[in-house]
Amino acid sequence: MISKYRPALAGCLLAVTPLLATTASAHQAGDWLLKIGGTLVTPQSDNGKVLGGAAALDVKNNAQPSISLTWMATQNLGVEILGALPFEHDIRSSDLGGKIASTRHLPPTLSVQWHFLPRSTVQPYVGAGLNYTRFFHTRTHGALRGERLVLDDSFGLAGQLGVHIQLDQGWFVNADVRYIDIDTDVNLNSSKIGTANIDPWVSTLGFGRAF
Repeated sequence: MISKYRPALAGCLLAVTPLLATTASAHQAGDWLLKIGGTLVTPQSDNGKVLGGAAALDVKNNAQPSISLTWMATQNLGVEILGALPFEHDIRSSDLGGKIASTRHLPPTLSVQWHFLPRSTVQPYVGAGLNYTRFFHTRTHGALRGERLVLDDSFGLAGQLGVHIQLDQGWFVNADVRYIDIDTDVNLNSSKIGTANIDPWVSTLGFGRAF
């Protein structure tokens, strides 16, 4: 559902920037921002091919509860770590008759953020950083049932666009969207058969509090 509103979120972040005249409680250097919400991982539509190009992959969406912690080095500069419960994705291939596997992954992402208007009620920010994704509990189904499938861990860059809307007593609403570079080698029975290009949009909506 969150992916449906992603274009609207990005548009709103740009549209409200000229309207941010209201003064709110500013984040201070040394503050910690704890955010809890829900995160949807939406892989790109083309996830690559395996088996010498004979089978195209289709990695499905998944949503899980998430948590992030941001340390404000200054009023404008923050460092954030994103975590979540393990995401689980079905892997399908129409060339192989449908669902061929499922896998779980943890994608902790470390970002450096710039908060443009730390004294405003609506506080947009951008971020960039690094992602590490660990795949585990990969199971085979359908045409690959009984085979051993392993997805290698991934390191990649991540970009972020988000907004805090200040409420009261240090509380705020948070919405953000990330694009993360996640590519993993696909190994079947210990032999590499291709690469899965997941490269998802990662959308988060939740509440936070400054401490």
